[in-house]
Amino acid sequence: MIFERFSPFKNLFSLLNQQVRSFARDPFPNKLTHYLHRAKLIDSIRLALRSNSPNSLNPLLQTRLLDSFVVANAFRSAPSADSAISFFENLKQAPNFAHSQNTIFAFGTVLAKFKRKEELKALIGDAKDGKFNNVKVSFMNLLFWYSTAGDLQEVLETWEEYRNEENRLSTEAHNIVMGLYAQKGMNFEAVEAFRGMIDQGVIPNSRTYTIVIGHLVRLGKLDAAMEVFTVLPSMRIKRTLKQFLILVEGFVGGERFDVVKSLLREMREDGKLPGRAMRIYLERMKEAGFAGETDEFLVEMLPDGRIKSVGSCEDSSDEDEDGDDDVNEGVDVHTVKLKPWLDPKALANALKQWSPEVVTILEDAKFVWTSRLVCKVLRNFTSPETAWNFFCWVASQPGFSHDIYTVQRMMTLLARHGNVELVDKLINKVRREQMILPFSTIRLLVEFYGISKNADAALKVFRDDRTLCGHISMFNLMLLYSSLLRALTKCRRNTDALDILDEMILNGICPDIQTFSGLIYHFALQGDIKTVQQLFSMIRQNGMEPDAYMFKLLIQAYCKCQRAALAYRVFVDMRNSNLMPDAATKDLLLKSLWQEGRRKEAVIVEERYEETDGVLPLALHGHVWTVSSEDLTRVNIVRVAFGILLSELLSGKKAMVTKGNDETFMLLENLMEVIEIEGKEKRKWIDPNIENFYPINGALSLAVLGKGLLQEHPLTGQAW
Repeated sequence: MIFERFSPFKNLFSLLNQQVRSFARDPFPNKLTHYLHRAKLIDSIRLALRSNSPNSLNPLLQTRLLDSFVVANAFRSAPSADSAISFFENLKQAPNFAHSQNTIFAFGTVLAKFKRKEELKALIGDAKDGKFNNVKVSFMNLLFWYSTAGDLQEVLETWEEYRNEENRLSTEAHNIVMGLYAQKGMNFEAVEAFRGMIDQGVIPNSRTYTIVIGHLVRLGKLDAAMEVFTVLPSMRIKRTLKQFLILVEGFVGGERFDVVKSLLREMREDGKLPGRAMRIYLERMKEAGFAGETDEFLVEMLPDGRIKSVGSCEDSSDEDEDGDDDVNEGVDVHTVKLKPWLDPKALANALKQWSPEVVTILEDAKFVWTSRLVCKVLRNFTSPETAWNFFCWVASQPGFSHDIYTVQRMMTLLARHGNVELVDKLINKVRREQMILPFSTIRLLVEFYGISKNADAALKVFRDDRTLCGHISMFNLMLLYSSLLRALTKCRRNTDALDILDEMILNGICPDIQTFSGLIYHFALQGDIKTVQQLFSMIRQNGMEPDAYMFKLLIQAYCKCQRAALAYRVFVDMRNSNLMPDAATKDLLLKSLWQEGRRKEAVIVEERYEETDGVLPLALHGHVWTVSSEDLTRVNIVRVAFGILLSELLSGKKAMVTKGNDETFMLLENLMEVIEIEGKEKRKWIDPNIENFYPINGALSLAVLGKGLLQEHPLTGQAW
C-alpha cells in the first residue's frame, strides 16, 4: 500500500534522473570533436573581438561550449586591453560560467602586457577579496604580472613579501627580478640579483642565461654574450631557440656573419628548428652573400600558402547535438583575416583515444601538417603508442613528409619509454635515407635509455649509431661519454661503467669534474669504498683536484649509507685542502656521528668548524652529473662583463681592446685612473647622468671586482 502511494513520485524521480543524466552527458562522441568545436568558438570570439560591432560577442556567450578553456584562450588572443576588458564585462552576463585560475591569469596577463596597471590592481584586489570563488593569486602570479607591466616597485614589494613567507624562492622568481632589472638597464642591481641567486643555492636554468645573454647583447657586449652561451653545454644547461635568436640578431646587426655561420651550425647540432622570428636576420645574411648557409632554414620559414585565413564565421549549429543557437550570429568580420586557432597541446590531448573514428574526424578536419606543427604535437603526447600511431598516420597525409626534426622528436619519445625496437626502425630509416642526426639526439637517446633502464640499447647507440650525426668534436665526445656513464649507473651496470671510463681515458678524453662527481656519488652510495678511492686517485692523475662540492657529495653519500667514519675522513681531507662544508652538510655529518656513537669525532668536527670564528661559508652549489661548483664559479663571467661595462661608463674610455690575433685585453690603467682620483676630481671622470641609475660607490666596487675577476678568469680563457 505504501509503495503504491509513492509510485507517482517514483516515476517523477526517474524522469528527473534521466534528464540530469542527459544534461550531464558529454555531448561529443570523443575529445577530438570537442576540441574542434572549441577551436571554432575561439575563432568566432577572436573575430568578434576585432569587429566593429559592439554586440557581436553576446550571442557567443550563450553556448554551452563556453568554458574556462575557451575563455582563457580567447583572452590570450585579445588584440588590445580594451577588447579584453569588454570581453571580461560581457562574461558577467554569460549563464553558467564561472572564472577559473586559468581565465583570471590570462586576463591579468593581457592587462599587464598592455601596461593597464590600474585595471590589473583592481583585478588582483577582486581576486584577493574572493569575488572569483576559489581563484587564488600567488606570489608568482604577482611577480609575473608586475614584471610584464614593468612595475619595478610592485615587483620589489612582492619580492620582499614572498621572501618573508618562503625560505628559498624558485629559480623563476629570481629570473623575474633579475630580468626586470636588466630590462630597465639597472646593471649593478641585475648583477647583484644574479649573485644573490647563486649565494642562496638556487641553480640557474636556461631562462636565467637567456636573460643574461639578451642583456649583454643589448649592451653591445657580443663577445661576452657568446662566452656565456659557449659555456652552457659544459654545465649541461639546455641552449634554447630564444638564445640562438638573440645572438643571431646581435651578430647580424654587427655584420659578424662568420659567428652567425657558427651559430647556425650549432643549431643543427642541437636539433633546433628556427622560428620565423629569425627570418629577417637570415635574409639580411643572405643579401650579404651567405645564401648557402641560410637557404635551408629560410625555406622552412616561408609562410605556408595552404593555411587559409579565418575571414568569416560559419554556422556550426548543425554539428551541435544539443541544438545551441548559432554562435556566430551578428558578427560582422568580413574585413578581418586571421589564421585558424590551434593549440598543439590541446590537440595532442584530444588524440589520446586513437581509433578509426578519430582518424576519420582528423582527416575531415583538413589540418595543414607542417614539420613544425607535427613536432609540437609529438612533444605533447604522453603515450608512446598514440604518438607512434599519429606519426605513422601523418606520414600519409597530402603535402607532408617526415624530416629529421620530426624523426628525432619521435625517436627520443620512444627511447624515453624504452621502445627499443621502434627506435631501431627509425634509425634504419635515417641510415637508409642518409639523413644526418643532430648530435643532441644521440645524447638524448643514450640518456633516455638510461631512464628507461635499457643499458644495452644505450651502448648500441653509442657504439653503432653515433656516426649518424657526422663528425663529433672531442668536447662533444666527452659529453656523450658522460651521458653513457650516467645511463649505465642508472641501470646498475657498474662493471660496464668502469670499463667505459677506462676506454674514455685511454682514448685521451678526460672526464670533467661533474662526471667524476656523479660516479663517486653513485659508488659511495653503494658502499663500494675501493672504487671510490680509485676514482679519487684518477682525478688527481688527470691533473684535477676534488672541489668542495665533490667533498660534500661524499659526506652526504657516506652518511646516507651509515658510514659516518668514512664521512668523517672526507671531512678531514676537506679541511686539509683548506675547504669547509656548508652548515647543512656539517649538521648531517654531526647527526650521523652521534647516531653511530662516534662522539670524539663529532667533537672534533665542531671544534674544527668553529675555527672559522663563526663566519659560515656560502652554501656549496652544484648538481650531480650536471653542474659543478667550478662551473658556478665560472658564471662569474657575467659579473666580469658587467664590470667591464661599468668601468667603461665610469671612465668614459674603452675598457677592452682586441688585437689582430683575437686576443682580448682590459685597459686596466683606465679603471685605475677612475679609482685613484679622489673628491671633486672624480666627477670629471663620471657621467653625471649615471648617478640617477647607479650607486656610484657600488659601481666603483663592482668595477674593481670585475678587474680582479678578469685577471683570474679572462674572457678569452688566456692568461694576462
